[in-house]
Amino acid sequence: MDTKNCFHCGLEIKAKDEIVFDEKSFCCAGCKTVYEIFSQNDLTCYYDFQASPGATPQDIQGKYDFLNNEQIVDKLLEFQESDTHIVSLFIPHIHCSSCIWILENLQKLQKGISTSQVNFNEKKVRVTYHPQKTNLKEIVELLSSIGYEPYISLENYSEGKKRVDRSLIYKIGVAFFCFGNIMLLSFPEYFEVEEFWINQYRGFFRWLIFALALPTFFYSASGYYVSAYKSIKSRMLNIDVPIALGIVVMFVRSTVDILFDYGQGFFDSMAGLIFFMLLGKLFQIKTYDFLSFERDYKSYFPIAITKITTDGKEIPVQVYDIEKGDRLLIRNQELIPVDGILISESASIDYSFVTGEAVPIAKQSGDKLFAGGKQLGKVIEMEVLFSVSQSYLTQLWSNDVFQKKQEQKHKTITDTISRYFTPVLLLIAIVSFGYWIFIDTTTAFNVFTAILIVACPCALALTAPFTLGNVLRIMGKRKLYLKNAPVIEAMAKVDTIVFDKTGTITSNKEAAITFEGTLTERELIAIKNVLRGSNHPLSRRLYGFLPESETIALEHFEEITGKGILATIDGKNIRIGSAAFVGFEEENKVAQTNVHISIDEIYKGKYIFDHHYREGLKAIFEELSKYYTLTVLSGDNEGEKERLTQWLPKSTKLLFNQKPEQKLAYIAQLQTIGNNVMMIGDGLNDAGALAQSNVGIAISENVNVFSPACDGILDAVQFSKIPFFMRYAKNAMKTIYLSFGISLLYNVVGLSFAVTGHLSPLVAAIIMPLSTITIVSFVTLMSNFYAGKGK
Repeated sequence: MDTKNCFHCGLEIKAKDEIVFDEKSFCCAGCKTVYEIFSQNDLTCYYDFQASPGATPQDIQGKYDFLNNEQIVDKLLEFQESDTHIVSLFIPHIHCSSCIWILENLQKLQKGISTSQVNFNEKKVRVTYHPQKTNLKEIVELLSSIGYEPYISLENYSEGKKRVDRSLIYKIGVAFFCFGNIMLLSFPEYFEVEEFWINQYRGFFRWLIFALALPTFFYSASGYYVSAYKSIKSRMLNIDVPIALGIVVMFVRSTVDILFDYGQGFFDSMAGLIFFMLLGKLFQIKTYDFLSFERDYKSYFPIAITKITTDGKEIPVQVYDIEKGDRLLIRNQELIPVDGILISESASIDYSFVTGEAVPIAKQSGDKLFAGGKQLGKVIEMEVLFSVSQSYLTQLWSNDVFQKKQEQKHKTITDTISRYFTPVLLLIAIVSFGYWIFIDTTTAFNVFTAILIVACPCALALTAPFTLGNVLRIMGKRKLYLKNAPVIEAMAKVDTIVFDKTGTITSNKEAAITFEGTLTERELIAIKNVLRGSNHPLSRRLYGFLPESETIALEHFEEITGKGILATIDGKNIRIGSAAFVGFEEENKVAQTNVHISIDEIYKGKYIFDHHYREGLKAIFEELSKYYTLTVLSGDNEGEKERLTQWLPKSTKLLFNQKPEQKLAYIAQLQTIGNNVMMIGDGLNDAGALAQSNVGIAISENVNVFSPACDGILDAVQFSKIPFFMRYAKNAMKTIYLSFGISLLYNVVGLSFAVTGHLSPLVAAIIMPLSTITIVSFVTLMSNFYAGKGK
């Protein structure tokens, strides 16, 4: 009698339990209900990804009643505003593309859910929802009803407690124990010793070897069977299919040998094979963990925030030096790096960085501010509740909303090879087995197994992520922090580099500033307080130049990009910015950088800046001009044109009086004629241009430049290393393609030995992890070698 399987979860259905609905069979009412939910919401294409992708829904009646407690929910939420809550839930059942698809379409199943994003590697789903339309308990119950019950434990959210999965270590331990003992018991067979007692107990030892092989076969290798089964079920063959097949063939063949007294079989080779493969897997996992740790905790963002000391002084500190209880000063357009309490009277916070919604939220003194918000308007002060979470900021920065569509050539190559690798490998193994079976049965089985084991694309799959991960780490240590690995490939393709002038090729260090006009002491104090809230490089320089003064609250503050600041303080309307913005028409325009001042519509004068250019600027441009087309864009007038013309290579294009929208249009124009453009700016006034460019790098100098628009943040002290970073990105890609070649060569040579019967399965098992170690060592040495050339 034909057995039936559940259309939703794939489990075998007993005749008495079968539920038929919509001409489909289900094992229980839960699976039928899930199918009904998907049908009613036009989500039945969930089942197109693979047959029976769902999990069996669990009965959770009353299980999540504790989520009615607001204090518990507050601990679980990572963001909480009046109309937006965000929570990350761990879903153990996430295992395939259909899981991702359904979990990223939760908004179709539940009103109030705005978006849901899946992190497949961490098996987490990040849900953004409207608290007036739904709540966390309803979301958790929905997930459970469709077979994706989250694992919620409050200890996960307390510091210092982290679950560690040691199952791989246990499997390696079992495999090693069995492998060692099987080898020991097999010695008489290896040497074919003919001795009375050995002959007498040969059968006993063989069955003892068989017993020792069972834990290795059923427990240690279980991960390969599960992976191969899921792969076949989803009709996408992965590399675990030939590995699992090779192990099963060796076990069956060895069992037959013992049963019919043909010999001791290949249990030693099988146990050794499993042990060495698991060892290779552990090495790979540790490699990724190492890179992840380095990225999250050692390559800190080179951005600064202003801290107010106990004696009222304002000092710039690195974000990771912020501690609980610190008092921070947040200027206009600056990102709030940590959760805290608003001290100032009021604030307007833009949480588009977190939620994707660019609607500012009004805050009053005493309200909680969440990390990731952007401060709009006049300067505010806040008290820190928690120290900075590097991983949270990385997550915000890597939000899919802000990702540029960057093609990864190496990923395309890996995907293409992987797609055809397993079917071709199986074909070669079957053809070789068919050839050798008529010549020598033992050789035929050895050849078949060795082919399946030796030609593993693990090294091929590892080469790109490991190289790029190592390069990200090294660049982070050199204080260029990149958003993700594809940025390195984009940097390698760049042929045009566009520099902003003010705050990028010029330094915010003190330089000569003179004033033409008249200001009273009270007006100077007012101007200093207005400038306190601005992040523009000229504002910061002028703020540092003016003498220390008392702090006065602003009644109004507005900063207009490309023009200047409009503020009200002490009942006076103050304008600081360009001549046109303050309402002044210069009769004799002098080519110099000026900041004009007007108070209550009366022109008061101008500050004249003598630019301090970054050290080694001339040498940097000379070196870059050999390989790249260079442009300098500036919002200032042509005051510095003559000086720059003398300093910079003749091929450098200089464009002045450029508004932010003109900078963006210029980069877009370069891209239309096929140029790959990298924009290097200050991250605040160049957001549009940075977002438009193929690679956008923000320069950080005692300023919070954490912006979704940029692909990288460079500490200003490393400005002179830009040519090295560009070379290093190209060398990283060269390393990837070289290691691809080595990996393919290894597979070709290994297969040629295996096909001709000159490679035993055990040697193949040892070579496989060795190939991975070789590739990882090669890319590490090469990337470190190229990094050393930049010192």
